[in-house]
Amino acid sequence: MTNAIRAGHEPANRVPNVTVDFWLIKLMAVTMGETAADYLAVNLGLGLTVTSMIMSAILAVAIAIQFSMKRYVPSAYWAAVVLISIVGTLVTDNLVDNFGVPLDVTTIGFSIALFLTFLGWYALERTLSIHTIFTTRREALYWLAILFTFALGTAAGDLIAERMELGYLSTALLFAGVIAAIALAYYRGGMNAILAFWLAYIVTRPLGASLGDLLSQPVEYGGLGFGTIYTSLLFLGAIVVIVTYMTPSARPERDEDSPSREAIDRR
Repeated sequence: MTNAIRAGHEPANRVPNVTVDFWLIKLMAVTMGETAADYLAVNLGLGLTVTSMIMSAILAVAIAIQFSMKRYVPSAYWAAVVLISIVGTLVTDNLVDNFGVPLDVTTIGFSIALFLTFLGWYALERTLSIHTIFTTRREALYWLAILFTFALGTAAGDLIAERMELGYLSTALLFAGVIAAIALAYYRGGMNAILAFWLAYIVTRPLGASLGDLLSQPVEYGGLGFGTIYTSLLFLGAIVVIVTYMTPSARPERDEDSPSREAIDRR
């Protein structure tokens, strides 16, 4: 039995509640993930391989810090999300640009990988609730799923944008419409909450990427011409402000469907 349970404390959830703030920061994080990856790989001339190695190493440190917290700490959690957004983008870009894997193949491949992650998660834990991430195993499965959602969102977004040739604004509106349909299905159609959450989580990636490209790309390519560095700094600054605002109110959380203390002791 753990010391925390002996002392009568409930285990702390290590990820945040799903609120408006959550979705706002998530959208900004994926937008920054797109523009920051482009800036490092293209504008700085590091290339996809070197950029991927550097960002993966930084992500590993951020994930280690996140795991060490044993509770939800906004600064550690959202730093990991921003970095995993960048790395997830780079994973797909490497497969497509460096290894020549078609976008439809990467989209299907990451869909299967994400499905298998959820399947293994449920087989081990008997729940996919994001309100009960209070063991190392659940947190590891959570972050693996997050990585695959970013890689899948990148692949699916690029596939639709290239095949349909809609342009950045129209593509963003398309994915915003998909998210609105998911929200409607959840609030009015009785869609399962876990399914609705993960579908929306995936779709915010291509929505953010489209917004990032709209802001950063040159006018002649259909963008607004702000550039990748200014767009990245803009969203990074906004994320820092919101996370700083959220931090004093962050509290450990425990969902009503959490297992008993005895069950936790056996993990």
